[in-house]
Amino acid sequence: MSGADDWRPTARLESLAARARVLAEIRGFFAEAGVLEVETPVLSSSAATDPALASLACTYTGPLAPQGAPLWLHTSPELPMKRLLAAGSGPIWQLCRVFRDGERGRHHNPEFSLLEWYRPGFTLDALMDEVAGLLRRVLGGGLREERLTYARAFGRAFGIDPHREPIDGLQAAALRAGITAADRLDLPGRDAWLDLLMTHGVEPGLGMGGITFVHDYPAGQAALARMRDGDPPVAERFEVYVRGVELANGFHELADATEQRHRFAADNARRRATGLPEMPVDERLLAALEAGLPDCCGVALGVDRLVMLATGAQRIDEVIAFPLERA
Repeated sequence: MSGADDWRPTARLESLAARARVLAEIRGFFAEAGVLEVETPVLSSSAATDPALASLACTYTGPLAPQGAPLWLHTSPELPMKRLLAAGSGPIWQLCRVFRDGERGRHHNPEFSLLEWYRPGFTLDALMDEVAGLLRRVLGGGLREERLTYARAFGRAFGIDPHREPIDGLQAAALRAGITAADRLDLPGRDAWLDLLMTHGVEPGLGMGGITFVHDYPAGQAALARMRDGDPPVAERFEVYVRGVELANGFHELADATEQRHRFAADNARRRATGLPEMPVDERLLAALEAGLPDCCGVALGVDRLVMLATGAQRIDEVIAFPLERA
């Protein structure tokens, strides 16, 4: 049922003007850096296999598929952007709308704006430097910066080693931290417990007064990142936090087609085990990786959350014109 005033935007016009200024700063940043802006399809015949992501589906009916063919709204432009990289694009960036089913809350809307860019030849440290430069341009130049390993962040918050602590130890840490019903939760494996501890006990204290990078994630959270050998081996990825808000996720990008196919299969196996539907794998990405992805690092940054931080907003509804309820 529509209300009398639900035609109005939830964001004030001043906030929408501030949003426009942030977008202009982003475009200026990449223009000055000489990075090429690109556009890739929003609709795809493949979908995100990651069990933590839910793709929105639609159906195309037309000359190419008279009986109808399923298509998926992208959760990220990552896979087609990697196809451009394999085709020789060089450094690229994109600002686009992405879609994730089931997400709604203070920091979430199922349709939101994502900034994603890729830097051939960059190390993770160099990409972190660039992310920090963009954030200082948008949020102010006085932001201090810290870089923590995932292990150090957990050690500081809970006094445990997240790479080696058994599940009962992770559960005990959750109980000590006062996480509600932690003694009754039946989570599917160590990584689920680590995610619970990260969101409830680590993230809220990150980026207070500046920018915090957390890097060297557990192997089970590699996603599309490369692994680095060691004891233990770690995923070459980072996440970025400002004022307790997760802003960005960066990877040293996996370029091995065989390993990527294995990870897609493992994702779908986890989906089956938890009753989620399997997702169609992006065979064109795998072909691009076979052809050769340049050594590169990439990062995705949530623009709506960045605008929230720039304006002091408390809810995403304050910085987007029409959230789900008014779309």
